Order: sequence, then C-alpha cells, then structure tokens
Amino acid sequence: MTDTPADSTAATAGGTPAPGTGLSGRSLRVAYDDRVVLEDVDVDVPPGRTTVIVGANACGKSTLLRTLSRLISPRSGSVLLDGESVHRMRTRDLARRLGILPQSPTAPEGMTVLELVTRGRSPHQSMWRQWSASDSAAVRLALTATGLTDLADRPVDQLSGGQRQRAWIAMSLAQDTPTLLLDEPTTFLDLAHQIEVLDLIADLNHAGDRTVVMVLHDLNHAGRYADHIIAMKDGAIVAEGPPGEVITTDLVADVFGLRCEVISDPLSGTPLVVPFGRHRCADSA
Repeated sequence: MTDTPADSTAATAGGTPAPGTGLSGRSLRVAYDDRVVLEDVDVDVPPGRTTVIVGANACGKSTLLRTLSRLISPRSGSVLLDGESVHRMRTRDLARRLGILPQSPTAPEGMTVLELVTRGRSPHQSMWRQWSASDSAAVRLALTATGLTDLADRPVDQLSGGQRQRAWIAMSLAQDTPTLLLDEPTTFLDLAHQIEVLDLIADLNHAGDRTVVMVLHDLNHAGRYADHIIAMKDGAIVAEGPPGEVITTDLVADVFGLRCEVISDPLSGTPLVVPFGRHRCADSA
C-alpha cells in the first residue's frame, strides 16, 4: 500500500453513498494481466452486521474482499469507507479504521502470542505517540476476549490450528477497527475449531457492533453466522440479502452446480443445505 494524502471529499459520481454509510464498492473492475476477475461490481456492506461472501472456487470472492481492503487496486471503479476513497487515505489512517486478516497468515518463527497481538497496535503508534496505557489495555482486552491470556507467552507456531487462528483474530481485535475483513478464516481447521472461530467472530460483531465481512466456503456456516450474504458467480454478484432469501435450491444449483434440498436447521432455524449425490440417498420412489 502506498501512502497518499488523505482526501475527505466524498465521491459524488455514480450514485455513491454519502459519508457515514460504511464500506462500499462502485463499478469495480479487477483483472490479473488480461484475465478479468471482477467486472462492474457494485457492493454495499451493511454497517454493524456480519456479511459473508460465498461462491464456487475462482468466482472472485477473495478478490472482492482484497479489493475492498485495498490490498488490490481495481483497474476502474472505487472503494469507499464512510464516503471517502480508501486509495486516498494514508495507510496508517486506513489501518485504524479497517482491519484485514488474509488467508492462512504465518507468524515469524518463535514469535509469541503476546508479541503478535501487540503488533495490532502498530497503526496507533507514531513518532509523537509511543506505547501507552491504552495500548496495553487494548492488548489485554484482545487476549481476554479470545481466551488467550494463559497462552500469551507461548510461541504462535506451537499452538493448535484453532488457537493460532484465535491469536490472529486477537491481533485484529487489538487493532481496534470498526470494520474487520477476514478471508476464509476457517481454512484448514477441523469442524470443532471452525465453530470455535466462527463463534468468536460472531461475539466480536455482537459485542461492539463491529462490521464484519468474511469469505466462507461452507454454505451452512454462512447461513448460520451471516446477517447478509453475497453470492458470486463468474466475477459478478448474482444475489444478496438475508440467508433465508439467498440460500435456495435454485441459487445453489446456479452458483455451485449442485442439486440439493434446503431445509430449516433444527437448532438455529437458518437455511441448511442437504446436497444430493449418487450414494447414501434414501430411495425417493
């Protein structure tokens, strides 16, 4: 990311949102060399809610998330945070307002949980503002919220998969941003650790009205944890809204090429996808 002077002038072209309306993208076009990944995408992230982006592999989910976070620059279009272009913000200013947890992050060998979480306070440091009591308090709060206080001195590379992911989330929590983006936070975790991490993310959203945007592969996890779902296919958004309206048999067939039944989860009441297959299916005759 390149530091550029902050520009507080809200964009006005193309129906862009007014200041104070959270994170949005307008007419986003993203390409890798000659391969177009996103084409003319408009997106509005509901403030204070959990949004989950779903879709088949290579549909543009992670590219959209990374574009919203400024890790990728669009060929055209704009990303706005509270009406201000993220590409005109200083990097440190953006990092105080938006946190990003990429896929499968790795910590330097031997780095402890405490050292990793402390890095989350970096955007709040400067030549004129050194480490303070408020920074220490933010780190303690992050460790407590993620249940890592007793593991603070343990090297990150000695943690279990679930503990390691919690440590990275704790770093993002210490960063203390009102918006948090997570790219496949449950990748490579077993089922118990997936639920552990998703419960933690839900707690962070509910406790502080933090805006959360994450990419998930599991539609049933998306249905249970999302307030708002964005479904993508071939670089475009094909449906979005509450889980009960988006996750349908037709949507799953169109986006994933999968025949299924969608029933109500007996525990949460959220949509539950039951896929058809050639084996272990009850005789419907």
